[in-house]
Amino acid sequence: MGNLQSRIKQAVAEAAVEQIRSGMVLGLGSGSTAALMIQALGEKLREGQLEKITAVPTSFQSQVLASKLAIPLVDLNQVEAIDLAIDGADEVDPGFQLIKGGGACHVQEKLVASAARRFVVVVDASKLVNRLNLGFLLPVEVLPGAWTLVHRRLRSMGAECELRIAERKAGPVVTDQGNLVLDARFPGGIGDGAELERQLNSIPGVVENGLFIHLVDQVLVGEAGEQGIQVRTLTCPGGPSFTSSCR
Repeated sequence: MGNLQSRIKQAVAEAAVEQIRSGMVLGLGSGSTAALMIQALGEKLREGQLEKITAVPTSFQSQVLASKLAIPLVDLNQVEAIDLAIDGADEVDPGFQLIKGGGACHVQEKLVASAARRFVVVVDASKLVNRLNLGFLLPVEVLPGAWTLVHRRLRSMGAECELRIAERKAGPVVTDQGNLVLDARFPGGIGDGAELERQLNSIPGVVENGLFIHLVDQVLVGEAGEQGIQVRTLTCPGGPSFTSSCR
């Protein structure tokens, strides 16, 4: 953990693990910060600070890492509920709307988050944005046989979109569910995430999208300040004039 960004991610991952209690069913997120959280969890289990933990992975990545650390894993279908899910995000807006899916794991991530009694998001301050989708593209997972149809529909909605291409293999990225991903940018970004989510998921051939709406309970933000690396806890915003996407 030599560079500053890595140390910030480590701090926020460790802060999230402090919320875990023995006997919990956990949702283990995906991505670089979530991987650090899984490693910190594995260390606490090994040292006996936590026990009787079972976990539901959100991707093949988190499954492999948790298995290496001897974290007991179960399938989502084997649990009635998840006590606490911890995951990262690619963008978080002031109303706690998220974009996830940079690692193409958003379908399982959304299933786990929706099954969780509490969903805690771990990010560094660079992931906080005033409006979604101005910087990060929105992933839309599609059936392989429907990607051109969905592509045309997204363009008819005004979006610029492209098929996500793999970096170290020929051809497109294939998700853990065997689907393809279209990355979309909507003009002016995304304000009403709930309405756009509804529109996207009504398109035949769309499996799911990377908007996480009305799911978040808390956001932990790691950042560097005058007193060193700190972790801020953001709770659900409110007020009569504020539309929030908290759970």
